[in-house]
Amino acid sequence: MPAAEPPAPPEEPPAPPQFILYLQGPAYANALRQLTLWTHHLLLPVYGREIASAAPWCPRWWEHAEAVAQLHGLWLAWGDLTGPGSPATGPASWHRDYLSPVMNSLRDPQGPFAGCKPGMHRAKEKPPVDALDPFGTPPRKSQ
Repeated sequence: MPAAEPPAPPEEPPAPPQFILYLQGPAYANALRQLTLWTHHLLLPVYGREIASAAPWCPRWWEHAEAVAQLHGLWLAWGDLTGPGSPATGPASWHRDYLSPVMNSLRDPQGPFAGCKPGMHRAKEKPPVDALDPFGTPPRKSQ
């Protein structure tokens, strides 16, 4: 009787997606494209609501790093809580725990889209800092 073959090792699940702010180059561009498709084809048509000065939205949201970071986190949570194998309560949790806080933060009049209007993007100035690495090794002075 031939010896039984050992069982095949289980397939490893794919690695979870990396947070977009850790990506660069083509990996960042690909993640931003996927986020843009989800945002433009699902998020905004379903949850976008009307734009007003009390609830701004930037037509060039991808140029606001804070918006990209928050929307990417929202999209990752969407995939986790509404995808195959997610709990039946996943969509309700996503709405309560992720959608409302993120959209309220992004659309706050003092949020990342402050000053943006329909058809108009306004770049934001970064807050100034005195030193990029104030606790690092001081630069050597030339003699």
